[in-house]
Amino acid sequence: MRSRNPVFSRRGFSRDNGYAGFNTAPQAGGPAVATQGNPYAQPSGDQYAQNPYAQNPYAQQDLQYGAPPQAPATTGRMTIDDVVLRTASTLGVLILTAALSWALLPIDDANISRSYGIGIGAALIGMVLAFVQSFKRKASPALILTYAAFEGVFLGVVSNIVDNRIADGAAMQAVIGTMAVFTGVLIAYKAGWIRVNRRFYGFVMAAALGFILLMTVNLLFAVFGGGDGLGFRSGPLGIVFGVIGIILGACFLALDFKQVEDGVAYGAPREEAWLAAFGLTLTLVWIYLEFLRLISILNSSD
Repeated sequence: MRSRNPVFSRRGFSRDNGYAGFNTAPQAGGPAVATQGNPYAQPSGDQYAQNPYAQNPYAQQDLQYGAPPQAPATTGRMTIDDVVLRTASTLGVLILTAALSWALLPIDDANISRSYGIGIGAALIGMVLAFVQSFKRKASPALILTYAAFEGVFLGVVSNIVDNRIADGAAMQAVIGTMAVFTGVLIAYKAGWIRVNRRFYGFVMAAALGFILLMTVNLLFAVFGGGDGLGFRSGPLGIVFGVIGIILGACFLALDFKQVEDGVAYGAPREEAWLAAFGLTLTLVWIYLEFLRLISILNSSD
């Protein structure tokens, strides 16, 4: 059963019709996509086994002639433009609330505790909303945008604190680093240097699970034992784990790009573009926070 955790599942498309998976689009006259061992594939005897969106009425015309799935400008089917527009909307809300929290929540000695508490509260609300969306059967634009708003409040407060109290200019450096990773992974993916398949997916999921478990253990030691816990988020180990976190975020971007590509190719419903925007936003927030943490560690060790 596929995880619906917003971090681990990477938001597959159209749960009612199946999962796009990590197989390339079937070619005309080519062999059928293998289904053995793939919990998301339909039985090989099913006429829809190669296309998880085959029951989508907008996809029927392509399948009648055995042609590889295309992404025509038919109303109701997801396009790259839909994904770009919804991702821009989601990130726009996040950036707006981040800027407002930066400007309106002071971090001087008298107010930093209150502002930090508001930021942590917003982060917890955002986490709950992310989990609610991950368990919903369909995308909820209002829920996704509300998540982005609360996540933006948290990012604004944390970025302001790090930028003004730990490392001057850290927020802009983290933004530039995040943009560089996004651009680099996109170029590598489009050029075919990154091949996303089930082996890649399994490796990334296993690595992410181990990473999060280690960070959770470190946090528990820090809460109950004081200090920096096991030291995974400070000093030389903190630098190593910060780099690992950024690499994992880059791998998640590749998974997101693959799922967007499959969704467009297989004719996913247009509303699935919100799930794509949600997944990309989660990944970009992950990468930004890892950059911010890494910059903080590097400056504190000077």
